[in-house]
Amino acid sequence: MTATESQQFLGACPHDCPDTCSMVVTVTDGKVEKVRGNPDHPFTRGGLCVKVTDFPNHLYSPDRLLHPLRRIGSKGLGRFEEITWDEALDEIGTRLRSIIDEHGPEAILPYSYLGNMGILNGLTVGDRFFNGLGTAVSERTFCDGGGITAYIMTVGPTAAVDPESLVHSRYIIIWACNVLSNNLHLWPFIEEAQRNGAKVVCIDPVRHRTAEKADWHIPIRPGTDGALALAMMHVIITEDLVDVDYVANHTVGYDDLVAHVADCTPEWAETETGVPADDIRTLAREYAAASPSLIRVGVALERSTSGGNAARAVFSLPSLTGAWREVGGGVLQMPIWAFPVNWDELHGPHPNAESVQIINQWRLGDALAGEHGGQEIKSLFVYNSNPAVVAGDQDRLRRGLAREDLFTVVSEHFMTDTARYADIVLPSAMATEHTDLMFSWGHLYLTHAPKMVEPPGDCVPNTELFRRLAKVMGVDDPWFELTDDEQLERALDWTAPQMEGITLERLRTDGYARLNLPDADVYRPHAEGGFPTPSGKVELAASMAAGGNFVAPLFRQGIPGNQDGGKVAALPTYKQPAETGEAAEFPLSLISPKAHAFMNSQYGNMDKQLGQQGPQACRMHPSDAEARGITDRSQVRVFNARSEIRAMARVTDSVMPGVVSMPMGHWSSPEYGEATVNALNSDRYADLGRAPTFSDTAVEVEPISTE
Repeated sequence: MTATESQQFLGACPHDCPDTCSMVVTVTDGKVEKVRGNPDHPFTRGGLCVKVTDFPNHLYSPDRLLHPLRRIGSKGLGRFEEITWDEALDEIGTRLRSIIDEHGPEAILPYSYLGNMGILNGLTVGDRFFNGLGTAVSERTFCDGGGITAYIMTVGPTAAVDPESLVHSRYIIIWACNVLSNNLHLWPFIEEAQRNGAKVVCIDPVRHRTAEKADWHIPIRPGTDGALALAMMHVIITEDLVDVDYVANHTVGYDDLVAHVADCTPEWAETETGVPADDIRTLAREYAAASPSLIRVGVALERSTSGGNAARAVFSLPSLTGAWREVGGGVLQMPIWAFPVNWDELHGPHPNAESVQIINQWRLGDALAGEHGGQEIKSLFVYNSNPAVVAGDQDRLRRGLAREDLFTVVSEHFMTDTARYADIVLPSAMATEHTDLMFSWGHLYLTHAPKMVEPPGDCVPNTELFRRLAKVMGVDDPWFELTDDEQLERALDWTAPQMEGITLERLRTDGYARLNLPDADVYRPHAEGGFPTPSGKVELAASMAAGGNFVAPLFRQGIPGNQDGGKVAALPTYKQPAETGEAAEFPLSLISPKAHAFMNSQYGNMDKQLGQQGPQACRMHPSDAEARGITDRSQVRVFNARSEIRAMARVTDSVMPGVVSMPMGHWSSPEYGEATVNALNSDRYADLGRAPTFSDTAVEVEPISTE
């Protein structure tokens, strides 16, 4: 018997979460034995969330896909036979070449998102391959496309406030974000500020875990945040709470804004938002008086008819009060802009960039139904995503996936709802089984994620998958001759000032490195303006508005943003939610936030996380439940004109009247009627960045008889 050999590695959580946790991974006899948070990391501080604490069980689940598979039954049944990689690649190559010969390369649609957050294996890993083939371009905007568009229009692509600076904040507004579930490691910094006397306000339709910890929870009707922000502006301006010097020197469009919000009184906003006018005045006054003040903005803010403009209004507020002057003052959205990623290098060129067919992922159902107005899609290639669960208008999308003439390839870890419709399923490696680097949505540390163990069975990293496909399809691109480490050397601008002192070798040794920026205790990036906008100032009236509804190249395989969608108003505007406003066909407003125990749809098949999350639940206020004869834990039918889903009712006053909350992430099952919550959501766009409208969905709920 040989002695047990154990080794510890420093790694990184691969998931689509702002925190990008540094992990300590114990490998024993070639297998990952356990993971724990790295206690030395200054931001994540040794913590891991409930999604990842039992990562070895996920890694070595008996349900994991280990070999390539070929469909042998009807689409959607999940019946497959095992084949070799050579057989899989031969069939993929034959089918794709046939489609290109008959219909052209734009009949092929890649579909990917952030099932993996790695710089190499994540968002852009397939872009050089598909761009090299000249396929249709996949536009990835259903997570913060609207918020980022609003951010760039207002303050530009700035990293803004260092999250660690929040300990210095004295008034923190958490707007449309459940920090304790979805940005867990930010909370200690907020809590320290709170202990030091800061007031924490949470604006959200639900009194969730974060709202419970806040000093003041302000419930708000979904999709009406823009009205609240405009009314706050009205109070700040009319009560002379403006930092006149900061506005004069570091903003444009102020005089127009004054006229624009003149009628946006707290009384008007109360009728829209459900927030009492006196509370709106108190919020605006306290926010303007406190210094420094900070607004933490969540992705949910964008997810309604005028969600992009709501974000523009919120991003404008700190400039009115001069909050940017102080450490811990301003806006925290996505510090990603500090990372010098060579996106163009990762995307690669497209031979038909000026006129290529661009299909938004949120409207995959449209594309598969042939209703997008372009080249019919004959092949779908899915990786790092599970659209059958996460995309809207789910019933129509699944009818499209069931098309027998659609050649579908899915690279996956498990037999997901999407993989069940595939013709070929390819087994993908997980984190710890490949090499990568992680930037972060939520802090300023670059984290190394080394390969620690060999992938099981026939699983391969995404980088290797596309090397093999490039060879089969004859894509002549030297990128695919590079090793992973060589690709990493080209994926970042290592000469950028913020990378001074950081090398790949140092990251291999230390596991992580903070970008070379001023210390969090002194960092005031916009105390003297200097915003990366066309004017160099906060654009209360956005100069980019004249360009129409642009989309950043980050979201669309490197293809420059176009200007469809019409003109955008220069000043942030408000419109009532399309489905849940005064003319609503169904009486209740549905929101579908991220679940506490799932990462989007990841872990929706794991017993531990399912046990922590519980069954698909429909949370509703006691007054709404009583009016419908619904009792706690009874079975209900949630429906609208698009679809229906069954769920367990949870009657609770944590949800405001008129609202029902159903977290997203469960996979389909007979228990829920073979549908998930996104069957109820439309594929309608919000006003900016072609963001989705998850929070602008009207439904009705009725009890299900058990007789």
